[in-house]
Amino acid sequence: MGHWLQRNVVEPGKLPLLLALTAFVLTFLITRVITRLIRAGKGPFGNISSGGVHIHHVVPGVVLTVAGGFGAVASGQYGFGSSACAVVFGIGTGLVLDEFALILHLDDVYWTEAGRKSVEAVVLTAALGGLLLVGFAPFGVNNMSQEELDNRGSVLATVAVNLLFSVAVLTKGKLTTAVFSVFVPFLGLIGLVRLARPGSPWARRFYRRRPRARARATLRAYRHDRRWARPRRLVGDWLGGKTDAELTASAGRR
Repeated sequence: MGHWLQRNVVEPGKLPLLLALTAFVLTFLITRVITRLIRAGKGPFGNISSGGVHIHHVVPGVVLTVAGGFGAVASGQYGFGSSACAVVFGIGTGLVLDEFALILHLDDVYWTEAGRKSVEAVVLTAALGGLLLVGFAPFGVNNMSQEELDNRGSVLATVAVNLLFSVAVLTKGKLTTAVFSVFVPFLGLIGLVRLARPGSPWARRFYRRRPRARARATLRAYRHDRRWARPRRLVGDWLGGKTDAELTASAGRR
């Protein structure tokens, strides 16, 4: 294990990334445990308030993210300073993304269905960080030979084509596929040939006068959402805790 870590993480200069990703995931998990204990009225933890204002943990998260980011830039790529800043950055990012939904809605939706966006953002970020750690580079650059990398025209053309794929998939309303296609361009090609989601910019532009395509897109989205509704809810409950509505419904059935 130590040899693998040295060869694949330390030597390529990925130790700060590993530390940041580990700190990010652990911070999210620990934060969710604490918030669930506070919600249940257990343990020594409690909400922090100042002058009657509830201070959400996104506030110290922003401070730590800024400090860790600027510290990493100032300290360089290697050394203890870079690793320490990576940990600080990971902790701050974990605190911020745990309340991503609150930032998105500008409202305290932490324990609502809308609050599940925070869990999705954390899972997506962790997955992307994992792809970077194992060697995936954005826009398929990692699949190019050294000769191709030395040719700036080839690099720019590869990045441009893969970026267009990702943007096109994004206009189809497929956010997750678009994000992952940045690192795995083949996913962008798959998303590009499949139907767009109803209400997406692509559907409004190209399905407006195609009722059959619009109907197929609506039916496919319905089946997809129904198929994945239960797994998403189970993962959301396990990682983030049940929503207020779910707890109320559970209490009503008792």
